[in-house]
Amino acid sequence: MSIERLDKGRRMSEAVIHGNTVYLAGQVAEGPDVESQTKAVLASIDSLLARAGTDKSRLLTATIWLSDIANFAGMNAVWDAWVDQDNPPARATSEGKLAAPKFLVEIIVVAARG
Repeated sequence: MSIERLDKGRRMSEAVIHGNTVYLAGQVAEGPDVESQTKAVLASIDSLLARAGTDKSRLLTATIWLSDIANFAGMNAVWDAWVDQDNPPARATSEGKLAAPKFLVEIIVVAARG
């Protein structure tokens, strides 16, 4: 079974497709608050999923990292408006130190296609 990589770099790929499963790298974005960053991250996820031949209705899992769990409600407000209400993924959210202080949220998803 072949493996396809999107936006492959020396260190990582933004997405890896194996069979009918699409694995996205953690997506981050810049912005003044968690809401704007979450919107930008979800737009990036939509774009990568579309390029991989799938969409958010086919999400299997989501892992969300917040730099401060106090941003949970703000992130959830944006997530709830975006997620396919009929097909929500299994999801976990945790607080952790992200790659740079400017990042408030990082989201990693796995989706099915086909």
